[in-house]
Amino acid sequence: MQIAFIGLGNMGAPMAINLVKAGHSVKAFDLSAPALAKVQAEGGQAAASAEEAVKGAEVVISMLPASQHVEGLYLGRDGAGGLLAHIAKGVLVIDSSTIAAATSQKVAKAAEAAGIAFIDAPVSGGTGGAIAGTLTFMVGGADADLERARPLLEKMGKNIFHAGAVGAGQTAKICNNMLLGILMIGTSEAIALGVANGLDPKVLSEIMRRSSGGNWALEVYNPYPGVQENSAATRGYTGGFGTDLMLKDLGLAQESAMAVRASTPLGGMARALYAAHSLAGHGPEDFSSVIKMMQKK
Repeated sequence: MQIAFIGLGNMGAPMAINLVKAGHSVKAFDLSAPALAKVQAEGGQAAASAEEAVKGAEVVISMLPASQHVEGLYLGRDGAGGLLAHIAKGVLVIDSSTIAAATSQKVAKAAEAAGIAFIDAPVSGGTGGAIAGTLTFMVGGADADLERARPLLEKMGKNIFHAGAVGAGQTAKICNNMLLGILMIGTSEAIALGVANGLDPKVLSEIMRRSSGGNWALEVYNPYPGVQENSAATRGYTGGFGTDLMLKDLGLAQESAMAVRASTPLGGMARALYAAHSLAGHGPEDFSSVIKMMQKK
């Protein structure tokens, strides 16, 4: 299948590479030349622009940082035409960015008017899951469109959930990431408390992992350096899911909560803590670096 892949960050690049390894023809575009070179080295094609990438594509996949990037890409900015004008009728668009549900719905409506199918399919599983092809996809869209996408999603992930209509995938994702942000803060507090009392972080982490405090952070994403060989913490909090991206997702969760008058006090507190962590200069670091706020200086 001829696929256009737009957005080759820490998640997008390995996802595109997995599609190449599965035998698909992938023409990719990103503003970063090194990111494009990485995909090229694995057999993908580099496009000079997003418009060039979608020429002849049967499916378009995007993985971008935020709502404004997705809306700007597909609908254009300042009156300029967006990418939808360059995508052929009948093509399927899969947006795996984590953005506001309302933005997904806005783009989907414009796509439908242009004869283009659209689903939102944000992911969970981190960079490790993206590399291993074990991501979880949370999909919003029509049944038929999901079934068209499924053979490709299965090459990038192992769990595919149909959350509902367009936008539902985004809602599921922000609920998940709000919980993840809360869990990472709690896990960081517990480990920092144990270490301050003289405990070995590896021993304490294993005790909690196998006890009632067990969670995903302890299983595969420990925030303490050296506890897990492949964690972002052990890599100096690089190459993972940035603090500023977590802050963005927690902001989306709070906007959603306000829109439906839902109570999310821990989500609000988590957002405030990540905002303070970002302002302290840790925005580009992996979100697990929030443990630095709890450690004794």
